[in-house]
Amino acid sequence: MTVVRHDPVVDAMSWEAARGVAAGSVKPLGAVPVPAAEALGCRLAGPLRALVAVPGVDVSAMDGYAVAGDGPWRLVGRVLAGGRAHAGPLAAGEAVEIATGAPVPAGAVAVVPYERAVAGAGTVDGAVEPGRHIRRRGEDIPEGAVVLEAGAPVTPVALGLAAALGHDDLLVRPRPGVLVLITGDEVVHKGRPGPGRVRDAIGPFLPGLVEWAGGRVTDTVHLPDGPSALHAALSGRGADVVVVCGASSKGPADHLRGVLAALGADVLVDGVAVRPGHPQALARLPHGPLVAGLPGNPFAALGAALTLLVPALRGLTGTPVTRETGTLGGHVRAHPRDTRLVPVRRTPEGVAPVGHDRPGSLWGAALADALAVVSPGWDGEPVELIELP
Repeated sequence: MTVVRHDPVVDAMSWEAARGVAAGSVKPLGAVPVPAAEALGCRLAGPLRALVAVPGVDVSAMDGYAVAGDGPWRLVGRVLAGGRAHAGPLAAGEAVEIATGAPVPAGAVAVVPYERAVAGAGTVDGAVEPGRHIRRRGEDIPEGAVVLEAGAPVTPVALGLAAALGHDDLLVRPRPGVLVLITGDEVVHKGRPGPGRVRDAIGPFLPGLVEWAGGRVTDTVHLPDGPSALHAALSGRGADVVVVCGASSKGPADHLRGVLAALGADVLVDGVAVRPGHPQALARLPHGPLVAGLPGNPFAALGAALTLLVPALRGLTGTPVTRETGTLGGHVRAHPRDTRLVPVRRTPEGVAPVGHDRPGSLWGAALADALAVVSPGWDGEPVELIELP
């Protein structure tokens, strides 16, 4: 086992370096074709091209009359959207009644809307503007056009666009599967916790955070304290990432490091100089999956997840990294050695701390819309902002 560091927290890996290790520890998952309905939330692995033109033929943009030549015109038929097209071209002086979206007959020079037409017995008259109210084939999207580039997220609207362009399947990078292991004999998962017990607050927020970062939780398993159950759970296969909650510190009930050693894991991060969340870890198991070890305190676990888990998931999905900065106001003190993650809200004047940021409480994070990254020795310069789901 390669151990990065087992020194005190003050000498642990820097927060920025740990985040970089997590992002660099993975490569994007291979491209797979999936039914379009299953692609929601994934990212395109290649450009999305129009298999058909939109519209596919010249169509009417209005309910009215498709006309050829000058009026008045003799009515020679009716064309409805989805119905049979008019047989043959229109000759000068002829017209067909037409519905919005119906194919315009060859020879038509314009569509005269009902409200601008005067219909008689088998005839129609009105003012005509050549080319008016006809949507030409490919006017909106030419056949073969690239409408979305590789890496674009498959949103609900993107699914509608793909369907309109003739796609049944999409080539995507699949959402990485995440197995969540919640450890601790003191942890309860429903109702009010009794004396000496705590209610699980990490398991409920992880699925949403994982989904936001591009992954999907495949299962959540509650484990008792002790190495044997954790060893068995980490020996399984099927997930791209395993998240272990509550066993990443170095107390008597924290067995993650020993189990990783027994499994021959390569430890990439062992402790991060950040508050909250310093007892976090990242390792790779011999059979491939990453293991992200999160502290048991909920806000510390959130900070650790944003440090190690989220960058890894975005690396697996090929999600581009964007960074935001802001001016931090209010009374905030930097730590001399560790990075601080401070819950803040955006305001017109910058970002302001919301307080309630103890490691064991999610209150501040629930009030916040970002975490401000306050580096050691910070002295008022702009800070990075980490968006919260």
